[in-house]
Amino acid sequence: MNDVLRTLREARPAELNPDVPVGDEVRRAELARAMAAPAGSGAREARVPRRSRLRPMWGLGLAGAVAAASVGVVAVTSGGDGGKAPGRGIQAAPERPMDSRTILLAAAEKLDGATETTGAYWHKSTVGTSSWLVQGQGKERYTVLLMEKSDEWAPGRPGGKMIGSQQRLGVKPATKADAAAYARAGSPKSLSLQVPIQPRGKGTYKAMKVSTGPGRVETSSTPLVGGDKVYWLGRNVTMKQLQSLPADPARLKKEVMRWYGGHDTEASSVPMKADAWLFRVAGSLVTELPVQPKVRAAAFRMLAGLKTVDSVGKVTDPQGRTGDAIGMTEKDPNGVVRHLLVIDPATGKALADERVLLTPAANDPRAAGTVLSSSSVMTMEWTDSAPK
Repeated sequence: MNDVLRTLREARPAELNPDVPVGDEVRRAELARAMAAPAGSGAREARVPRRSRLRPMWGLGLAGAVAAASVGVVAVTSGGDGGKAPGRGIQAAPERPMDSRTILLAAAEKLDGATETTGAYWHKSTVGTSSWLVQGQGKERYTVLLMEKSDEWAPGRPGGKMIGSQQRLGVKPATKADAAAYARAGSPKSLSLQVPIQPRGKGTYKAMKVSTGPGRVETSSTPLVGGDKVYWLGRNVTMKQLQSLPADPARLKKEVMRWYGGHDTEASSVPMKADAWLFRVAGSLVTELPVQPKVRAAAFRMLAGLKTVDSVGKVTDPQGRTGDAIGMTEKDPNGVVRHLLVIDPATGKALADERVLLTPAANDPRAAGTVLSSSSVMTMEWTDSAPK
């Protein structure tokens, strides 16, 4: 992914400082560990990655990575409709969904009896997709999905290193209509993805060259920030702090709300309401962070108390697994976006999340229903096995 990093760094104008908001598609493409906003002393505090999914922001650390519906209650779309719904998104079954509270409390009960033993490393593996525009013939533009597999090993004790492994799995047209546009362009083996380089989606792009085939595996080894900070959860946190989070939903909410400052978990200049912030934090707790199962249960119960969370019903995630989905609608520079979280009813574990464009912004050519990004949880466990 070095070519991606280089292109994105070159694309960033000098005037875009770390606090300037940009589109979420840019967050999902930079794939870099970076720095937090300036501290009060004028020094910059190093930030640890929140996740290695396709979800970075200019000048800020990873929140992760790499998360379909129409306006209204939610009708989740798929990619096989001849082009009306870009991306192979979470697909809803035609049945009346359970309410979100029932889904979340049932998941919490499943986790109540679960146990986990710690190990030398916290290992998580995800498969993510991100949506990109490509210039076709003439003025024609079409949408493609960039797919990536990411693995991360976080040391269980201070003083170790964060070990990462990433591989681009390839690029493919999002829908049949996009595939036709790709064919008209000559089915090229490499594509120039259009990377937005202006804040708030002002329509200025820079080309990012990628091959349509899989790339080589890229590995990394990074010392922990301060010797013990492993993840970002609204602030840098240690493994001990994560393992000590309360299992009571009210206490958990009080604890994490101490880190809420009225803005996005990653950008102090991007306003975010408390419910959306809690949804983001709870999503991290259940999809990626090394917390105890009872804390994940508390996170689900915390979400069950939010009136802004609703149910999508039975869905199929990007890996073909069936689960129950809950969601929250937000507005950002892309337009009106819906964030979905898919839960396995048999185990109470999170399977995937997606971000779906419900109503595109005036200057965004992508269609309603476009899956902006998705991340499927493949592995999330403690292990004594060395990273490989």
